[in-house]
Amino acid sequence: MRYYGSVYRPPSEAYSLIVQVTYGCSHNTCAFCEMYKEKRFALRPLNEVIEDFHMARARYRHVDKIFLADGDALVRKAADLYVILDTIRELFPECQRVTSYASPASIRIRTDEELQTLRAKGLTMVYLGLESGCDEVLTFMRKGHTAADIVAMGQKVRRNGIALSVTAITGLGGPELLEEHAIKTAEAFNAMNPEYIGMLTLMVPKGVPLYDWVQEGKFQLLNQAQVLEETRILMEHFDTPGSVFRMNHASNYLVLKGTLNQDKDAMLAEIARAERDFSRLRPEHWRGL
Repeated sequence: MRYYGSVYRPPSEAYSLIVQVTYGCSHNTCAFCEMYKEKRFALRPLNEVIEDFHMARARYRHVDKIFLADGDALVRKAADLYVILDTIRELFPECQRVTSYASPASIRIRTDEELQTLRAKGLTMVYLGLESGCDEVLTFMRKGHTAADIVAMGQKVRRNGIALSVTAITGLGGPELLEEHAIKTAEAFNAMNPEYIGMLTLMVPKGVPLYDWVQEGKFQLLNQAQVLEETRILMEHFDTPGSVFRMNHASNYLVLKGTLNQDKDAMLAEIARAERDFSRLRPEHWRGL
């Protein structure tokens, strides 16, 4: 396969065929994110995309899952996406799942009819970054959208038959907005009721604006006790039946897995055990992005 620059994918796409449909991220100004900084956003020439699928078919005997990279494949023209999905169905009839990242902006430009057509042609799920349900946090972190915008676009995806996986980040509001960030993030998830919820824990790599703000004292990171407190408040306010919940990213101190709301009490009990015994947490030097 031919790749330009660093390629990122969700953890659940570890064994997927990854083909770049776009380069970079269409927003790429979030203060906490280091992804795609070495390249500018661009649409990859469609003929190159199709060539890569033919190359993959010649190399791989069986492909179950395909992930359309980079950061916002859904922003392409609907006609291009139809050609890509038709090519996948023709070349990989065994493929069970096609997914991509999506942004509120790229979802907004898609009509309901286009989204329904994309689903009919094989786009089964999109990944959407909520990060926080608190507008003060989103503004500070330069997300570029309000929580209401993100929620509305998530609802639009689900309304048109495409599965939705949404991520947020514990610690993103710092100590001052700990409770508000937790409660409003849970409320945003509740409003979308996505098929999948993924929680990361904030890590701040060098080179991003947030790193400088931490060094300058403009932003304070949560300690382990505060991360657990925020996680508990978040879990207490969840009401999103059927959502598969995963807090098992390398950045997380505490691993939690379950299905809401049925496993909510069990996960709260696990949080309580961790609050009493920090040895249950992932050591700081084991965390990663």
